Amino acid sequence: MEPSEHPAEPDPAATPVKVDAAVLLLVAGVTAAKHPLVYVRLLIQVGHEPLPPTVGTMFGRRVLYLPGFFSYARHIVSVDGKRGLFRGVSPCVLSSLVSTVVRGKTKQVKKEEQTSLRSVLKETSHEMVVQCLSRLATHPFHVMSVRLMAQFVGREVKYSGIFSCVIRIFKEEGLSGFYVGLLPHLLGEVLLLWCRNLLAHFINSYAVDENLGMASVVRSYTKFVMDIGVGLLMYPFMLVADVMAVNNCGLAAGLPPRSPVFRSWLHCWNHLSQKGHLFRGSSLFFRQVPVTSMQD
Repeated sequence: MEPSEHPAEPDPAATPVKVDAAVLLLVAGVTAAKHPLVYVRLLIQVGHEPLPPTVGTMFGRRVLYLPGFFSYARHIVSVDGKRGLFRGVSPCVLSSLVSTVVRGKTKQVKKEEQTSLRSVLKETSHEMVVQCLSRLATHPFHVMSVRLMAQFVGREVKYSGIFSCVIRIFKEEGLSGFYVGLLPHLLGEVLLLWCRNLLAHFINSYAVDENLGMASVVRSYTKFVMDIGVGLLMYPFMLVADVMAVNNCGLAAGLPPRSPVFRSWLHCWNHLSQKGHLFRGSSLFFRQVPVTSMQD
């Protein structure tokens, strides 16, 4: 047999590098591709509504609908061009890459089968530590990205890139400026993690019938479904974190008359709750004007 017929053995040392590079490239690509959604949501979160609502009907009654993602995206393109949809994408991509690296370095080598409550608690505790480390490492990039995107509201050029953001934030706010909104973000993620895992465990253990032919398939999707449901309930934490990231930073989006200056994230939460805006931006396609807003 000719030597050429023997396939070359892969280099064990080189394989992980190629896989890691491929994963990072994929993460960067997905983050960049979904950035227009993130951008539109952020502008909605800070309360920027440049387009008038339209009248529609729901269950026989007239309601006001705010423009959805596509209408909002077309407005951004009309102002800044197609490239404008990717304002603030660089810090977002870096945040995703750093998060991927941190999670990879702290990945649990041996994962136990989650057949008991004790194993679920142990696994969730590990996930919580990883989540907190990831958030601490990536939150500065998140703040930069939010402020770059929020400049669309007042057409400012205060922040022009990552290095500009770092210098400006450090000069005006010190290290603490990179972690504004961190606490609500952490609380929301940790609560989401624990609620999702515990609910999925109890449902799989006590609600899924062992005699059901597709019991294993149902169990495999339980956590995914819980992630969506619980994630919606925890959305206000993420909203408050993003609003606080631009609060009183010198941008029109975070200053009166567009937004009050908040003393703390709890003050921000109370204000949004009173306005009926705690889920502002949670939907990008069917956006009804809150009742409290129509009464003001």
